[in-house]
Amino acid sequence: MAYEIDEIRCSQEIFYHLLKYRELREDDERNLYRQYAENENIQTLVKNQGEAAESDVERYSDVIYLIPREGNSCLGYTKTQLKSILCRSGATDRDYYLSQFVILTLLMEFYDGQGASSKTRNFIRMGDLQNRVSERLSEGAQEYSEEDEEREGIAFSDMREAYEALKSDESGKKYKTTKEGFIHNIVVFLQKQGLIEYVEKDEIILTTKKLDQFMDFNVLNENNYSRVERLLRELDRKTEGEKE
Repeated sequence: MAYEIDEIRCSQEIFYHLLKYRELREDDERNLYRQYAENENIQTLVKNQGEAAESDVERYSDVIYLIPREGNSCLGYTKTQLKSILCRSGATDRDYYLSQFVILTLLMEFYDGQGASSKTRNFIRMGDLQNRVSERLSEGAQEYSEEDEEREGIAFSDMREAYEALKSDESGKKYKTTKEGFIHNIVVFLQKQGLIEYVEKDEIILTTKKLDQFMDFNVLNENNYSRVERLLRELDRKTEGEKE
């Protein structure tokens, strides 16, 4: 297919904007947004550039996003980089998987609906999130044997050990070596990515429109999320059954 030179130039301008800001909002760049939304050739050219950059270009509502694919160390984060950012110095793989479990638990607390939107709550307090992580890890370690964990590909026992190895923080300094600091650091990281809003004074976590749209239209880490969702739902059922 032959493209007009103006279409090529416009697609390059759009992709550069996405590289720079990771998103293109209709309210901020109305002309570029409409060129993408209304011209199939420009849309194809931009998506092809995203493909070459190991990324996906997706439009959700009034925003176009550039989403790096897993393993994209140029536009995204590698496992090693995330381990360094999210975990304490000298962290092992179990510390890294614990950090991912905290994130998935946070997502599960907000998004568990089946209607027009999967979102089921507006905010969660930091203390409640910490308690929920502790509860989930304890329930999982008790309910799943080593064989179960190996089959499901999620080691509750190892993650619980990593979590319990963290101290309790009474100083308020939020070190990564404490439970409070570990979770606080993860929340701050998600805030820097534009996925949540953290009101530190009140210790309240809220989601952003960006995260709401991702969860409704294109769940990040879908395989991991689905597996953990299934396991946590099963834990909830077992816990409710014991209460009865």
